[in-house]
Amino acid sequence: MAYVLSMLIVVIIAVLALLFLSFQRKQRKPAVFTEENYDLKAITIAEIDKMGDGSGFEMYLYRLLMELGYSGVYKTVGSRDFGADVVFTDHQGVRNVIQAKRYHVDNPVGISAVQEVFSCMRYYKAKRAIVIATAKFTEPCETLAGINHVKLLDRTDLINVIDAFRREDILIACNIIEEEPRMILESWSEANSGVLHEVRKDYKAEKYVRRVMGK
Repeated sequence: MAYVLSMLIVVIIAVLALLFLSFQRKQRKPAVFTEENYDLKAITIAEIDKMGDGSGFEMYLYRLLMELGYSGVYKTVGSRDFGADVVFTDHQGVRNVIQAKRYHVDNPVGISAVQEVFSCMRYYKAKRAIVIATAKFTEPCETLAGINHVKLLDRTDLINVIDAFRREDILIACNIIEEEPRMILESWSEANSGVLHEVRKDYKAEKYVRRVMGK
């Protein structure tokens, strides 16, 4: 009888331990970022960093833009989005396409983000393109964005938007999103001036071709 009782106690303790561990895992589990199950104002950059993949970040931005009062906000389908994750119309009536990049803080976003979001503008009939990232951008990415008038919002910008929204400074949050991107060319007329300058020529290739062609 004593043996059965001791075994029963062991089983009860084991079950309680398993229940406790299960509860602890649920407490530590990153939030599942669906449309219904979290308070948007409770989200900080720390919660975004815990997201399992980029879809949670896209959903967060989708909800955030609606909360900021933008119109025409919608999230694109997961596949065949042509480079845009979220679309919205700003307060000047201009349609914007956004590509969301949830990268590790030490992993800068590369040039492909600009290429993809810029190339999809005509498909979505948008006039502005934005890349919003949880990290910094590489120098080539910033250069291509500046030439093509693509707005880049890096981790610091995102934190500023989130903080402004959480303290209900909607105007500040919207101003960060809508301010003009950094431009490298003064205007498109400069790009179409008729004077064609070589940009980073491959002199090794040029030398090789001249040699094989006897020129």
